[in-house]
Amino acid sequence: MKDRKTTHFGYQEVPVEEKAGRVAEVFHSVASRYDVMNDLMSGGIHRLWKRFTIELSGARPGQQILDIAGGTGDLTARFSRIVGASGQVVLADINASMLEVGRDRLIDCGIAGNVVPVQADAQYLPFPDNTFDCITIAFGLRNVTDKDLALRDMLRVLKAGGRLLVLEFSKPQSRLLEKIYDQYSFRLLPLMGKLVANDADSYRYLAESIRRHPNQETLKQMMVEAGFVECEFHNMTGGIVALHRGIKP
Repeated sequence: MKDRKTTHFGYQEVPVEEKAGRVAEVFHSVASRYDVMNDLMSGGIHRLWKRFTIELSGARPGQQILDIAGGTGDLTARFSRIVGASGQVVLADINASMLEVGRDRLIDCGIAGNVVPVQADAQYLPFPDNTFDCITIAFGLRNVTDKDLALRDMLRVLKAGGRLLVLEFSKPQSRLLEKIYDQYSFRLLPLMGKLVANDADSYRYLAESIRRHPNQETLKQMMVEAGFVECEFHNMTGGIVALHRGIKP
């Protein structure tokens, strides 16, 4: 039986209490170059993945939206325009550096009135029960130490009928694509990290963390076990990325 006092940090086993700090160091390091690296790593396709997430969210004017691991505010900016002055979007991130970059970027874009930045741990969300109409977490769940705990807390703060959308790297659906993706992830990604962000190690961790993340069916079952209903997922780019959606009953 696995020792519950340790967890994975990429391919390393580390004490549970150390993981959050190590993940924080990664994102402190990459925060200032995060957007540039996202565009380089995905060839800009991450914008299409996020657009599909917005479309599937069903967000409407006046709603309350929580964008967990919101990073530099891509989804928050789009939700802000949808919910309007009568709605609100909470930009949440556990990492202060990422949250600062996201907040400043939104202000620079003239987005402030209906957005609230909150430093928060996805496992222990500082919000009352039944608060939000929709929760998104894009490319953040794989960094959470206890994913089951986080999913249950997301369910808690959703309103009945509210939707959770998890956008995350997943398992490629063909052997050939998987081999190509492995070469890209473990050879080119750290090199790009070194050249652009002066940090190869952080991007090597990101590649490893993707491989340790639950595959499509496993994550879907985790959402069911957390209490979500009508759970489904949509593969994108051959399964390199998957968007999971669940509803609070």
